[in-house]
Amino acid sequence: MERQKTPGSAKRSPAFCYHCGMQIKELGHVVLYVTDLTRMADFYEHTLGFHQITREWPVALFSGGRTHHELLLIEVGGRPRGIEHAHEMRPGLYHIGFKIGDGPEAAKKTYAELKEKGVKIIGMTDHIVTHSIYILDPDGNELELYADVSDEWKKDSSAILAPPKPLRL
Repeated sequence: MERQKTPGSAKRSPAFCYHCGMQIKELGHVVLYVTDLTRMADFYEHTLGFHQITREWPVALFSGGRTHHELLLIEVGGRPRGIEHAHEMRPGLYHIGFKIGDGPEAAKKTYAELKEKGVKIIGMTDHIVTHSIYILDPDGNELELYADVSDEWKKDSSAILAPPKPLRL
């Protein structure tokens, strides 16, 4: 089905397409196959602050409180991807973004907490609408921890694609 353009649709989010048929409302959850359930579940619970709903081998279930669950970990064994492959551009998942709050202070607070916990930060970017901190989980999955710092994207969705700038916290 071809998407029909309506007046002003270039500035609207795809969530507002009234002529498209089926519509995704939101990203519900992420499921990760992991090498070591204990290590990964401890990281997501104790380092990132996810509320653990249950952990019973081979699964651990987490929620940030928005819905029944946002993250499911399933142990499958194997070896972690490793930091040497973190920036490889290859088909598949690039990173998972987790909102950590609103405003620059939320990003500063998260940065300080990550440093205090000894988490290696692999990047920081000012995306104009978000301030983003990039880390790897113990299996080498890239995570973006971001704070919304502007509502401009609500008026003009192209603001999301503004050229990024280095972020200094």
